[in-house]
Amino acid sequence: MTDLTVYKLDADGQEVWQYPARQLERGAYHVRLEAFFNRNDLDLGFAVFARGDRFVEHFYSDRWYNVFAVHEGRSARLKGWYCNICRPALLEETVVRCEDLALDVWVAADGSFLVLDEDEFSALALTADERANSLNALEELLQLARNGDLPR
Repeated sequence: MTDLTVYKLDADGQEVWQYPARQLERGAYHVRLEAFFNRNDLDLGFAVFARGDRFVEHFYSDRWYNVFAVHEGRSARLKGWYCNICRPALLEETVVRCEDLALDVWVAADGSFLVLDEDEFSALALTADERANSLNALEELLQLARNGDLPR
């Protein structure tokens, strides 16, 4: 298994956060990672991310989103999926870089979902193509959620 560093970047390409992860799978246009939440507990209102929660993260170099399956601690109990609208990820051998575009989707384990941060997304200075790609990605994620097809 390969150790990697994930760099979460904002829409301007500035680093917001970095964290270690372990590669579980790699393909031509994706990487599947395992990471553990390494911050103090974060109550988002719809879910709590607790220190030690296990994230199985799916990054794509050909899609405008990523998907994190969030598990309670080291258990297999799925809390839900946190999906970020983002520019296609840069997947290097030991580094993943992803520029977050603010718009997110939370899908609970029961399949219910919330679209988050629409105001922040609207305020970003994006090109027409970037905005269209982002909104298409949102629709794709919502369809995956409706069909129960989000990756684990």
